[in-house]
Amino acid sequence: MNVKEYIEANWDNTTRFFTDDNDTLIGLPKPYTVPCCEGAFQEMYYWDVYFTNVGLIKSGRLAQAKNNVDNMCYLINKFGFMPNGNRTYYLSRSQPPFLSQMVRCIYEQTGDAEWLDECYKALEKEYDFWESERQTPCGLNRYYGKFSHDELMDFSNLLCRRFNMEKPDDDAIAEKYGKAMYSFAESGWDCNSRMGLDCYNYAWVDLNSLLFGIETDMAFFSAELKNGCENIWSEKAEKRRNRMTQLMWNDISGAFCDYNFTECKQSDIVSLAQFYPLFSGVCTREQAKRTVELLPKIEFEFGVACCEKRDDLHNLQWDYPNGWACLQYIVVHGLLRYGYREDALRIAEKYKCLVEKVFEATENLWEKYNVTTGEVSNNKEYKTPAMMGWTAGVYVDFCSLLEK
Repeated sequence: MNVKEYIEANWDNTTRFFTDDNDTLIGLPKPYTVPCCEGAFQEMYYWDVYFTNVGLIKSGRLAQAKNNVDNMCYLINKFGFMPNGNRTYYLSRSQPPFLSQMVRCIYEQTGDAEWLDECYKALEKEYDFWESERQTPCGLNRYYGKFSHDELMDFSNLLCRRFNMEKPDDDAIAEKYGKAMYSFAESGWDCNSRMGLDCYNYAWVDLNSLLFGIETDMAFFSAELKNGCENIWSEKAEKRRNRMTQLMWNDISGAFCDYNFTECKQSDIVSLAQFYPLFSGVCTREQAKRTVELLPKIEFEFGVACCEKRDDLHNLQWDYPNGWACLQYIVVHGLLRYGYREDALRIAEKYKCLVEKVFEATENLWEKYNVTTGEVSNNKEYKTPAMMGWTAGVYVDFCSLLEK
């Protein structure tokens, strides 16, 4: 069995259907996709599903991709935002907001305006959540969370385990650690060295790029629905682009950078987050050209690593030398958007070969890989699980791309 055959044989093994709440599990009205066939991660996760849906659609499973979106709209209508996943302990936070792009992928396949209108209403609620709950004084948005003191202490302890640090005696320091861990958790990059433990005081370049994407998608949806709001959304997008350029663009390094709004400074680490402005269309042509020049710092034999190699990294799972399927996809499609097809195909080919190489040795797909050695990535945070999810989705997408 090759990788494609394995994926096709296992898509159904990642589908769950529980309509009733059960202990911590939040029931959903339609079948939903989980990342793993068994063991870890037996719930629907927000941003995982976007990349999984890409593969489902290309595998002829549009109905299941639509089910996933309908379940997310259900959760937004129920809770006012899309939680990290369908567990009660995830109601304190969201995850990177990819729903508008999922909606657009499906609408472009179906042309179902009535369905689009229902999704549009849910997306308005989600956008309001990010603008009201995750807005910062600088006019851009951050990842954060809603937490009690006890939850902060629990997250502080979790962060100390991730960073191999002693638990602090000082409550103020413990609270800071807890806030950092909540920010990491909502970002999906849990944990990384991009901003250190001050990450909740940063406007994240990837988040603001995704919010720009929501604004441009909503302008498109408004035009399709003829609801008169197209210009409102376009103006929001242009306002965000201008603010990102003002605060996040670094003309010396040639990239958009995470921005600390308390100290008015930018993060100085080269990371794959800096390719989100290409993916979402924030960049000008010249800005894209400058960002692409950073590829030698993060591209390796088997794909792109989360960030550049540096001596001050904490050896976390979203640091060098780890390569995650979702970030390979962001970089490849960001490059394609701005016409860097040769670079995009080269990186897609590297990751495709990596998945095939490891599958031949293990007969499995994995959550993340080491893009320097071409092996399954193992780190100090937890044992890397076998995974379908976004690994399968991105592999299917890259195969399709490389066959064109």
